[in-house]
Amino acid sequence: MKVHFNGLTEDLALGISELSDMLGLEIQSLDDEDIVKVEVVQCSGPLVVSRTGTQGRIQYESKIHFYRGLGLFAEHAKQEDKFKITEQPRFDFNGTMLDASRNGVMRVETIKQFIRYMAVMGLNGLMMYTEDTYEIEGLPYFGYMRGRYTIEELRECDDYADLFGIEMIACIQTLGHLFHALKWNYAEPIRDHSDILLPGAPKTYEFIDQMISTAAKTFRSRRIHIGMDEAFQVGLGRYLRENGFRDRFEIMNEHVGKVLQICQKYNLHPMIWSDMYFNLLANDYQGHLYNIHADFSEENMDKIPEGVQFVFWDYGRGDEEGYEKLFDMHLQLGSPPIFAGGIHMWNSMAPNYGKTWTTSHPALCAAKNKGVKEVFATAWGDNGTETNHFVILAGLQLFAEHGYGDEVDDEHLAKRLKACTGLDLFDLLVSLKYMDEVPGVDEGNHWMANPAKFLLWQDLMSGMFDGHITPESEAVLPAHYAELQRKWQTCKEDLSSPFHELFDVYDKLAGVLTMKSTLGVRLKRCYEERSIGELQRIVAEELPELLLRVEKLRLAHRALWMLTYKPFGWEVLDIRYGGLKARIQSAGDRISDYAEGRIEVLEELAAERLIFDQIGTPTAPLNVTGLYQSIVTAASLT
Repeated sequence: MKVHFNGLTEDLALGISELSDMLGLEIQSLDDEDIVKVEVVQCSGPLVVSRTGTQGRIQYESKIHFYRGLGLFAEHAKQEDKFKITEQPRFDFNGTMLDASRNGVMRVETIKQFIRYMAVMGLNGLMMYTEDTYEIEGLPYFGYMRGRYTIEELRECDDYADLFGIEMIACIQTLGHLFHALKWNYAEPIRDHSDILLPGAPKTYEFIDQMISTAAKTFRSRRIHIGMDEAFQVGLGRYLRENGFRDRFEIMNEHVGKVLQICQKYNLHPMIWSDMYFNLLANDYQGHLYNIHADFSEENMDKIPEGVQFVFWDYGRGDEEGYEKLFDMHLQLGSPPIFAGGIHMWNSMAPNYGKTWTTSHPALCAAKNKGVKEVFATAWGDNGTETNHFVILAGLQLFAEHGYGDEVDDEHLAKRLKACTGLDLFDLLVSLKYMDEVPGVDEGNHWMANPAKFLLWQDLMSGMFDGHITPESEAVLPAHYAELQRKWQTCKEDLSSPFHELFDVYDKLAGVLTMKSTLGVRLKRCYEERSIGELQRIVAEELPELLLRVEKLRLAHRALWMLTYKPFGWEVLDIRYGGLKARIQSAGDRISDYAEGRIEVLEELAAERLIFDQIGTPTAPLNVTGLYQSIVTAASLT
């Protein structure tokens, strides 16, 4: 579509040039024929986008609203000669937090690609979650060999985000989740537990000062996320030995107060995760991060330092009422809360859009009902970032559409995501949930079952999860994954990079699981039935083919990783794939030794298969989840 914009600032013109190819716009002069002339007007009030014949208009209040309006105009003007769209933004801050601390550290160009998508969606907030993956001058071991960002790299991202009206906020940790920062000898004086800083120690606050001063000189924003979540053992390690037992609510308040003073020194306005206060004030704590019975008495609330904003994170609740009760409790902490939801991509090989949908819709509706003005979507990479971050785009679109309207359904989301990316991605991305939401997993996968992960990594001979494969599952799993492989093979050919590479990984993964998902069960049955001929056939025919498929998967996964992330961290997945290949070879050797009479028993195949008893009793056979270290062996990996 040929368009001419009148009333552009220099920044907007530059931003449009970054987005025009993606949106299918040709920017022309007034002298060209067959153009649509678009008047750009900045004023207070709602976002208004319209067209009547050759005349268009984008009326916006803030820069991010212009770019959403640009996307809306491009979407509708390609199909309609006359339209008018009016939107009233529901949130002041709406965006995402991308995990860069669990091996997958995005390349700068990857972050910029996310920023372009976010701009057209109308999302105006971005945090890169960095525990130790950012450079601190004078601390060479901080983020050593972890792909840490240089100050210059983060400033480049901040500049690019600012072009589109997106606020980049430093997102660090100043209490817990610091294992990699604290594992080196330099950190011994400031270590309470292996991943928790030592509260009260002067050197701890010198260290935190270095963290915060780095953030202050890196980003434009005067806001900073200083973490402090899930530090459940604070005060119970070195602190306990040196100081004796103290009320940990008091320890937390003292620590927060000292860190706030450092933030004030650099003119920064901090936010922290709120779960520790609920945890420390819940005397009957039984594993619930947000216990509504926590003691939020006036006396306790008065002890919490002032000047910090609290972030309420919840990735599992499915009812608006529950969210609303917790929003009300957060108001007692003394400031309007920020809500952090989750696009479920962690601890798995594929995203869980079933749970993402059933938690995000009620959460965002409740936020609007309660007047919460700031929200963001987290995208964690727990257990090795096996799932690439580009899978979250459908979830980001959901957050965006809730930010500008109230009626949000999949049909609308699909149209908007296509308009915002130039690609027909929505159904494909959401369908990735079926890599884990297989027959034998509850619809919606609320319990985060990850069969694509445990069926991939588990050992053929010991099969830690084979106790969950019922005869019914055995009958359908190979066909289920074969059907998905055909789907991914077909769709990837129409996609540009990096989505071609993304679905190439799922093509190869489904190909592996078509063979491997039930192979361990068949091996055990053949052993018990003494089907020597069948065992020999499997060794001769199936295992070599499986090895070839695993290697193709490794190469596809590596190609996607190197395209989107820094190389640091890939070595972990290389080790996993290498271990899988070695164990397939060992399985062949062991079975051959047995079949040819060199050994009399295969203890691994003779062992009883129990259910994976770490998650309670599953409501469906495959409603089970595991981390790599517990999937591959019952022994110790350390």
